[in-house]
Amino acid sequence: MTAASPKKSPKKSGWTAAGIPDLRGRTAIVTGANSGLGFVTASELVGHGASVTLAVRDLARGEDAVRRILAGLPAGRSADAAVQVRVLDLSSLASVRAFASAWLAEHPEGLDLLVNNAGVMNVPQRRTADGFELQFGTNHLGHFALTGLLLPGLLARATAGTDPGRKPRVVTLSSTLHRRG
Repeated sequence: MTAASPKKSPKKSGWTAAGIPDLRGRTAIVTGANSGLGFVTASELVGHGASVTLAVRDLARGEDAVRRILAGLPAGRSADAAVQVRVLDLSSLASVRAFASAWLAEHPEGLDLLVNNAGVMNVPQRRTADGFELQFGTNHLGHFALTGLLLPGLLARATAGTDPGRKPRVVTLSSTLHRRG
């Protein structure tokens, strides 16, 4: 019998937000951007020059997030920052359609980055406006519909120019809370 080998610690990537390139001229949408990881993501994108839309359920909390993002920028940078807040309730497909339609109309240049971050967790048994279980409807179906409806904007960016680094991206976050089960 051999002794069990000690577990190796996971490799650290060494990546930090300082590694984010200059994002001037890039557009992004971050769902759930008024708190948590969505807020940090939006802050970093704005701080690196991207034009960012905070897609949030609560307009007042979204406007507060914009103020906090601008206050966190280096002196003189907030005047150049392009950050806006728009209402998006992922538990309502009508809200998702309205958000996507309005955003595409306001941004004919297209979309570079969609960060599907928002979500609900451990909510009481409830239904979305469309009759789906709330957590599944919000976290999965809402983001799926949003991504599909914003696809024309993503494709517009994909075909606008020859810069190979200009490929649009969709990033969808998920929780690791299931590991506790």
